[in-house]
Amino acid sequence: MANNSSTITNLHNLLDYDAQSFIAAEVALKNSLPEWINWAGSLQLKAVLQKYLGFVEQHIVKMQDFFDEEEISTLSLKNKIMQAFIEETGEKISLCADIEVKDACLLACIQAINHFKISTYGTAAAFARALGKEKSASIFHEIEVNEKQIDDRLSQLAEFEINTKAKSPIYLP
Repeated sequence: MANNSSTITNLHNLLDYDAQSFIAAEVALKNSLPEWINWAGSLQLKAVLQKYLGFVEQHIVKMQDFFDEEEISTLSLKNKIMQAFIEETGEKISLCADIEVKDACLLACIQAINHFKISTYGTAAAFARALGKEKSASIFHEIEVNEKQIDDRLSQLAEFEINTKAKSPIYLP
């Protein structure tokens, strides 16, 4: 059973608290990605971000299984870290004067979010395994693997297209 009090007294409480934070992060990201897809100039970047949006939507559904198992019914947390990432992305993008530079900026911001999520879901999987919650551990691990796949694709895209184009943009004021 989940402890819904505000005090974290054990690893189980910590995992439940973190999972509520993860779902808040996923929902915030799901709400931001469509706008970011529109901001992208590169068709390949748009395609990867669209795939990422699909993963994020799947993550939200998978997390519901965890909440059902843990009997967590109220999700009232916000994820301050994700909110900061989203705000930072918007601020940086607004300063980019060229579409190629904007793509490089957007890709870098999304990779920072990706790395944060890889870390959090990897830790959650470890916590769940330590608690003997193999089903939950596999949910968190699967999400971590999705994040790593997107990260790898973004790295390839950055190296072979986006960063090269951003290196020497044609600036038209």
